[in-house]
Amino acid sequence: MKLLAYTSPARGHLFPLVPILTELTSRGHRADVCTLSSELDQLTALGIGAEPIDPAIEAIVIEDWRKRSLLGATKSVMRTFTARARLEGHDLERAIERDNPDALLIDVNCWGAAAVAEASGRPWAIYSPYLLPLASRDAPPFGLGLRPRKDKLGAIRDSLMRPFASATFDRLAMPSINRLRAREGLAQLASYNELLARTPLLLALTAEGFEYPRSDWPANVRLVGAINWAPPQPVPAWLDELGDPLVLVTCSTERQRDEQLIPAALEGLPAEGISVIATSAAHDPSAFRAPPGSRVVRFLAHDPVLQRAACVVCHGGMGIVQKALAAGVPLVVVPAGRDQLETARRVEVAGAGVRLSPRRLTPQRLASAVRTAIERRAGAQRVSRAFASAGGARAAVDAIESIAAGAS
Repeated sequence: MKLLAYTSPARGHLFPLVPILTELTSRGHRADVCTLSSELDQLTALGIGAEPIDPAIEAIVIEDWRKRSLLGATKSVMRTFTARARLEGHDLERAIERDNPDALLIDVNCWGAAAVAEASGRPWAIYSPYLLPLASRDAPPFGLGLRPRKDKLGAIRDSLMRPFASATFDRLAMPSINRLRAREGLAQLASYNELLARTPLLLALTAEGFEYPRSDWPANVRLVGAINWAPPQPVPAWLDELGDPLVLVTCSTERQRDEQLIPAALEGLPAEGISVIATSAAHDPSAFRAPPGSRVVRFLAHDPVLQRAACVVCHGGMGIVQKALAAGVPLVVVPAGRDQLETARRVEVAGAGVRLSPRRLTPQRLASAVRTAIERRAGAQRVSRAFASAGGARAAVDAIESIAAGAS
């Protein structure tokens, strides 16, 4: 089998895909991917065929951090996805003509590529490194970070909020998606749920135990657990010089409104006898002053830090949240936007950490939240076991082989 994958220009969408692609190659399949130009060399070194996505797509960046309201930020993200999607279709068509794949695997955020994949007649799948925004009778409406409730008041709340939550997303996304589908001669859809139902396989890179359990998962959904990968990096010698307990503080690789995590941690945690390693990522590390016994760097391999970390403090991106939980490390999540309200709430509901509102973030409250989260390591370890039992990259490739075999 020859599989062609297509990703959005985000490392958080490429890196979880890498173990799936290497598992494919280990089984004798060919795996190619269209992705970020900066990552091609290391993918090729892993035996993966790699080509860059259209540079014009890479140039369209998410700027939701400029918006003050959740609705404004959501609109900004939708405009970005729409602008990229207009270019993705032709980009994927060129890649299909070049590689002639037997099956396609498309990033959930690539609406234009999804339309081309469906119209191609080839077996195709969508993968999502995010929580799936699927409506369910067993879960609250997606997007608001509501706590699940099983009582009558919860049922009333959900019935009132569900139309609002779904209509807001559908109103912003579906007109653009349907224009893309019309260009490919595909049927018009009423909701994003319908779009996710079109693919023969919807790979969710998470698992129940973190995600809310549901009795009504669509038949095409396969939850395969957290899939984590990062390029190998040297472990700095100074890591051994930092004392325990040690807390890892991370910001997103895409700019978001999360930079306040670092000064709050550097002020609040060392005063409590806690060492801090902060990775500033999209922010300039020189903008932060670390006290003795703590460090701020732009990037650092998280795996060796997680082997020692008592807790992780983050914005709530699924990449770092699931990597921490897979390692059995509890979290304090201070959601910055996007889907992070939902991610933070699931950490809390799983008993794997603490959700702290950014409006309440102070050094003192963060220190208190970290102390509480450290006591919830058992919850993080439960989630880690749930991820492992879901099967990971092997389960994902089993599912991909199944749809490919079914179409032959």
